Amino acid sequence: MSRYAVDPLTALQAKEQAQKLAFAPIAFQAAQSLRELGILAVLDAAGPTGLSAQQIAERSGVSEYGAKVLLDMGLSALVVTQDGDNYVLARLGHFLLHDAMTRVNMDFTADVCYRAMSHLTETIRSGRPEGLREFGDWPTIYEGLSRLPEKARKSWFDFDHFYSDKAFPELLQRIFAERPKTIVDIGGNTGKWSLQCCAHDEDVHMTIVDLPRQLALALDNAREHGFEVRIHGHPMNILDDSQPLPAEADIWWMSQFLDCFSPMEILRILRRIRAAMRPDASVYILELFWDRQHFEAAAYSLNATSLYFTCLANGNSRFYHSKDMLDIVEEAGFVVAEQVDDIGLGHTLLRLRAG
Repeated sequence: MSRYAVDPLTALQAKEQAQKLAFAPIAFQAAQSLRELGILAVLDAAGPTGLSAQQIAERSGVSEYGAKVLLDMGLSALVVTQDGDNYVLARLGHFLLHDAMTRVNMDFTADVCYRAMSHLTETIRSGRPEGLREFGDWPTIYEGLSRLPEKARKSWFDFDHFYSDKAFPELLQRIFAERPKTIVDIGGNTGKWSLQCCAHDEDVHMTIVDLPRQLALALDNAREHGFEVRIHGHPMNILDDSQPLPAEADIWWMSQFLDCFSPMEILRILRRIRAAMRPDASVYILELFWDRQHFEAAAYSLNATSLYFTCLANGNSRFYHSKDMLDIVEEAGFVVAEQVDDIGLGHTLLRLRAG
């Protein structure tokens, strides 16, 4: 049975959760401020005995008023507890301070998504990423990645790389079991996957397909790591049918790429690859599917991130249900030779062959 098939809340619980949801943006900002102002770090250093509001204010350099209003919201949000007059860091507060995944997710939400989400209703109505106007006048965020404000750009790439990087070790073993000599990396971003492949196998040659501005960054990284001879660039917009794909590859690779497109666009991309690839080549798709997650928090995070795609990225893409993607794969003329779940932090790897 689906975890969503039954309403888990009583009427009283539902009303209580509704109030928490109504003030959720304020709770988020309070948690962010508690971390950024050093209050959580001060409490962490104090240990289980905690500190009074006055002591916290003195050690963090925040006014006592500022410390108290944040800490009292922290009590309601379960970030801290209270023992007499002392505030104590709770388990949730510990993860806000120390957990890398939580930090990456919060920074992405705060620096990239937060202001843009006020345009969500307008985005749903128009079908365009109306929240992107908070950063620039590009049609999608991908044209503007290199021109985002530094803090937002760092948070974007930290978020993107955090999840993909955890999957690299297992992926390299699986991909190079085929002993490929040439790999086309579609949507190569900063070139991290191509760099990993070249470091893993001294004979492989990579071709990165991406938009010109993004590709320039990837090729700079290739030169910096000494792989400029084996990492090649193929600048193009994958949706522009007048621009040809590379001619040859043993493997066609797409990591967290197809989630950047609508279903019809994914179908177009896969059909283009199907037409360009050799009959004996393999196509690999690495994606995060919200229905293939073991933990509710993971599915929650993916469905929330889908609204980033809606409001900021391009207005029409998302993290998909696995069945939706598999239906598109079949319609594009592929068969799934292998499907592996639970790679890294919840990725699914699809190995496709031409049908």
